[in-house]
Amino acid sequence: MKTINFNKLLTTAAFLLAFLSCTTLEEEILDESLTGTGQAEIVSGSIAPVYGMLRQVWLHTTNFGLQEVASDEGILPYRGGTDWFDGGKFIAVHQHLMTPTNSLVGDSWTFITLALSRAVAAQEQLGLEVKNGNTRAQNPLYEMVAMKAYLNMLALDNWGLIFKKERSSQQTEILRGQEAFNHIESELLSVVNVISNSNGPGRMNKSAVEALLARLYLNAAVYRDPYGTPNFKAEDMDKVIQYTNSVINAGYTLSPEYFALFNDDNNTNKEIIFSLDQRGVLQTEHSRWQYWSISGDLIPRPEFPNTRGTDAVAVTPSFIQTWYDAYGNVDPAVADARFFQENTKIPANLRNLAGVNPTNDADHYYCVDAKEFEIDRGILRNIIWGPRRDAGGNILRCPDGKVRIYPVINRRSSGANIRYVDHTFQVNFSNEGSLHNTGHRFSKYQFSRTAPNCCSNSSVDIVLIRLGEVYLMRAEAKLRKGDNAGALADVNTLRTSRSARPAQRPAPLTSIDLNTLFRESGFELYWEGLRRTYQIRFGKYEDSWTEKNDRDVNKRLFPVPQRAIDGASNIEGFLVQNPGY
Repeated sequence: MKTINFNKLLTTAAFLLAFLSCTTLEEEILDESLTGTGQAEIVSGSIAPVYGMLRQVWLHTTNFGLQEVASDEGILPYRGGTDWFDGGKFIAVHQHLMTPTNSLVGDSWTFITLALSRAVAAQEQLGLEVKNGNTRAQNPLYEMVAMKAYLNMLALDNWGLIFKKERSSQQTEILRGQEAFNHIESELLSVVNVISNSNGPGRMNKSAVEALLARLYLNAAVYRDPYGTPNFKAEDMDKVIQYTNSVINAGYTLSPEYFALFNDDNNTNKEIIFSLDQRGVLQTEHSRWQYWSISGDLIPRPEFPNTRGTDAVAVTPSFIQTWYDAYGNVDPAVADARFFQENTKIPANLRNLAGVNPTNDADHYYCVDAKEFEIDRGILRNIIWGPRRDAGGNILRCPDGKVRIYPVINRRSSGANIRYVDHTFQVNFSNEGSLHNTGHRFSKYQFSRTAPNCCSNSSVDIVLIRLGEVYLMRAEAKLRKGDNAGALADVNTLRTSRSARPAQRPAPLTSIDLNTLFRESGFELYWEGLRRTYQIRFGKYEDSWTEKNDRDVNKRLFPVPQRAIDGASNIEGFLVQNPGY
């Protein structure tokens, strides 16, 4: 028996031998309980490594980055000719010109399949426990079946294939198309009526499984034929409506404050169905979704003077334009609470920066308590404000000890002419368009206050399934069946629910069609790793957008990593490259 410590990254060859062939896996676990306290027992020690691996699956440099940068939502240029080139992997993915050696694709494959291998091992261990009379293992066993289905759906979205494996002694089967759909469906149906709904959002529960079934049936036409024109069957849409009805009636509620979904205390938010739990010792997870897009010159948490963003992904002008087109002459920051939340309350006498620059702005600040400072949320545009450090690295303070808030100085791309960070509308792959300040920024997640620091750790749970998406799925299924009135009602329920800031409450729509629904899905679900799958399903993925003109339908799926094919070369024909690569 080969023992592998999964606290260390498996090499591709070792992984392929362990998961794709029939070599037995045994994890070396000391204390990976979900609570992080006490010696791990068999049940928690089996499931914690599976849930814990989600942090690697949804890193910015794995599946989250892959989904965002491949879509029309996010773009990551070679910042200033110094940052974020990383072998060109982000640029290639954005332009749909990736190859089988692209490491963003390859690392996503590694961690999704590694998480699957852990789920197989957990299912096997828990099955033995149930057989031996350990009743505490029964519901966790159902959770692991659901987790396998969830991870396989990620693989199906990315590569058009899934991995069928029930025991570590089995050789994995690679399934595609209808066979893949059938297997995931059978896994989810096997647990949907028996899994508990008492688990919190950090673990699989009945409503999460129902939401996954709704996703599965809604995307069934794409899964069956990923390269063709989707044929949405009425019976599939009926299933979507069935399972979304069940979730909507399960006691979840839409959050009046949209950005509360992404705050420190979001574990108790009644809209969230399934998430990556980062509380307690799990704060050692990550805050990449918070800081990845934020300016490297902005100090988001004055309690921690060395914290900053990384000037990575920006919002594409193409995606921003959808907001401007929707609201016409009204600024979306005024018309839609989901677009922007103002937290840096700049006094009226300081808002006009005409004639003000970093050389003469010593008195151009306001004061706020360090623990009350919050950066703006949503889409950050133009000049931003935040704390400033002195030459010794200390936060500048007012006489009463509060923090001074200034326009943020652009120290990364200013060159000889020092200026402020100005997040421009335009961003692209040209030298000028790639400067660190270019492009509007995603600021959807709160920089955590309860974690030891804000950039390597976070206690903000990463949202993976929530009620807002469920309403959109039901609306889409109704619309594809011809029930425009029902679809419109669902979309307006969602829009008008964001009522915590009444002046920015989105107004109800007066009509609905597929293009409007697609646009609305972008407004509701941006920066949540879902845009690419929506684009494919709505027939938008071959469109052109900022710096992307490729129209090859083969690019709907990513290439199977060459290192995976090479690692499985001892099994002839086992892993076949996707068309177009």
